[in-house]
Amino acid sequence: MEEGVLFQWSVFRSLLAIIQWWSFNVTVIIMNKWIFQRLDFKFPLTVSCVHFICSSIGAYLVIKVLKLKPLITVEPEDRWRRIFPMSFVFCINIVLGNVSLRYIPVSFMQTIKSFTPATTVVLQWFVWRKYFDWRIWASLVPIVGGILLTSVTELSFNMLGFCAALFGCLATSTKTILAESLLHGYKFDSINTVFYMAPFATMILAIPAILLEGVGVVLWFQTHTEVFSAVIIIFSSGVLAFCLNFSIFYVIHSTTAVTFNVAGNLKVAVAVLVSWSIFRNPISAMNAVGCGITLIGCTFYGYVRHMLSQQTPGTPRTPRTPRNKMELLPLVNDKLNDKE
Repeated sequence: MEEGVLFQWSVFRSLLAIIQWWSFNVTVIIMNKWIFQRLDFKFPLTVSCVHFICSSIGAYLVIKVLKLKPLITVEPEDRWRRIFPMSFVFCINIVLGNVSLRYIPVSFMQTIKSFTPATTVVLQWFVWRKYFDWRIWASLVPIVGGILLTSVTELSFNMLGFCAALFGCLATSTKTILAESLLHGYKFDSINTVFYMAPFATMILAIPAILLEGVGVVLWFQTHTEVFSAVIIIFSSGVLAFCLNFSIFYVIHSTTAVTFNVAGNLKVAVAVLVSWSIFRNPISAMNAVGCGITLIGCTFYGYVRHMLSQQTPGTPRTPRTPRNKMELLPLVNDKLNDKE
């Protein structure tokens, strides 16, 4: 009975985490696109740096001032060995996402981001030598096919934005796997992760932002007509980015890397509809079909992962996929006993 209640609470907590992450994610994406397109503030490094500054301040206030969470002490060696690499990858992920938003529509960028489950599987197979059932590989076919169809038929195609979004998928997969290892292996909570990660990310981005975009930002301040309201919007996106960063690690802590990526694809439809209603970017019929195929592939991928995770030790398996080489949903059983 207790195990059943614990499992139900785990599922409910995971759903709440995913819903709040969806809300913050879509809002931040729309605001960033508004900043680049409507405010003509075309400086993705600076916007990313503002986001991490707000995250650093927010985490400090929560832990040091409001004391809503106790500070988890981390040795300086572990900060540089564990947290700095994740911060670096997280920076790359955020910057690539903002660069892609500058050059391509939200709908196209979000569809490309649906490629993330494929990059996660390939990365875990190639680097971490994890093995997957053939049905996992088969479920990736419609995802890849839908991405290709969407890219070929995209009316607002831009190569730089496309490449930024595509490499962002790889950065997202790497970041998610590293974050899961940090959160579970070292018993980190969400806010402590942001507390240690955001200052590193700010430090990494500050110098490139000043060198590459400093002159343009100063010129923008001199020529923009409504600077005060624009700055309010930019820093509001930073506050929401702090909430988003918190929710990202909360989702990872409440679920797993693959669940996080699959849940991310389910929000694509909402992001596409919201962005289209605001920005009215042109979408062809074949482009919509490609996006639909991608979402169907992501849904099928999640279904396959769920079915494999439900198989009992006595379930027959093919000789080519021995159980000791089968990759199921990682850390599911451990997580039921690892709730705070």
